[in-house]
Amino acid sequence: MKKIAITSNTSWYVYNFRKNTILSLIQKGYQVTAVAPKDEYSEKIEQLGATFIHVDIDQGGTNPVKDIKTFIDFFKIYSKIKPSVVLNFTPKNNIYSTLAAKLCKVKVINNIAGLGMVFINESPTAKLARFLYKVSQRKADKIFFQNEDDRKLFLDNNLADVSITDRLPGSGVDLTRFTLKPANDDGVVRFLLIARMLYDKGIGHYVESARALKAKYGDKVEFQLLGFVGVNNPSAVTKAEMQAWVDEGIVNYLGVSDCVEMDIAKVDCMVLPSYYREGVPKSLLEAGAMGKPIVTTDNVGCRETVDDGVNGYLCSLRSTESLSEKLELMITMSHEERLEMGRQSRLKIEREFDEKIVIQKYLDAIDEVLQK
Repeated sequence: MKKIAITSNTSWYVYNFRKNTILSLIQKGYQVTAVAPKDEYSEKIEQLGATFIHVDIDQGGTNPVKDIKTFIDFFKIYSKIKPSVVLNFTPKNNIYSTLAAKLCKVKVINNIAGLGMVFINESPTAKLARFLYKVSQRKADKIFFQNEDDRKLFLDNNLADVSITDRLPGSGVDLTRFTLKPANDDGVVRFLLIARMLYDKGIGHYVESARALKAKYGDKVEFQLLGFVGVNNPSAVTKAEMQAWVDEGIVNYLGVSDCVEMDIAKVDCMVLPSYYREGVPKSLLEAGAMGKPIVTTDNVGCRETVDDGVNGYLCSLRSTESLSEKLELMITMSHEERLEMGRQSRLKIEREFDEKIVIQKYLDAIDEVLQK
């Protein structure tokens, strides 16, 4: 029985984003091991039928000693379990797990789910990250990109040979879980933003727009936020900042959820004004699958989810004014017009982003690299 290792910087990610990939691999007869930091989702991964191994990853940190330890830990794990193929997700895994796996002569398939601020900033940390990408990704056997912009960036910077690159429709969406759920017409237009609470995700612009539109429309509009707050990231929104916005009455903070479909079902529109280099945001795919119009930035990864004016609107990056203008278009249209935009979202997701496409691409890629 061939062994497949799946790695990520959180067990939460493995379970929430790659659950059906794991189940499909097991069904195909592979023995699957998840390698990630232990959290409350690690046990759920094992319940799927996979083995779980803990590894320390300082996901937002820049301490080289910790990163070297992560690399060594990956090397020890692969030396012991001897997988045939390693599937890496999230940035540090793409770098350190790749280097460790290749030292153990293991095939590697990486997923570049957005490049964050690495190719935007010129800080020493960003330059080091670019160097590590160059060293590690040239050793990979296959690299999947979630948008064409990132793929082009890699090729232009000579980070990978074109022959090993391929495109995926984001991480895909489970169309059986995220089904069409039109919002009720109760006179309130509800907006929802689901993401890690980072300023790079446009949280500040969303709050400023909410403040202005609440002043104008009062209780006829509602702005919700859902996702991890106070995370280990320089761009993180603090718990105190979030509480201040809630106390001011601008936003409702919903915390975190394993059943985001229940929260998405209740809203009229999904929003993500990100200026981060996204892959293709999962929250937008899930909302689109549930028949919600989308307002997001004309930005790498985000723009893939919207046909402007058909299933939502694209706004300018880092512009509260542009975001507010698009949200107001959503507020002033009729309920039926919003529902029609939502129906177009569902059709687009069915055409372009079905998770089954992603899983089949992975199964084919595994066959391909094993034959090399």
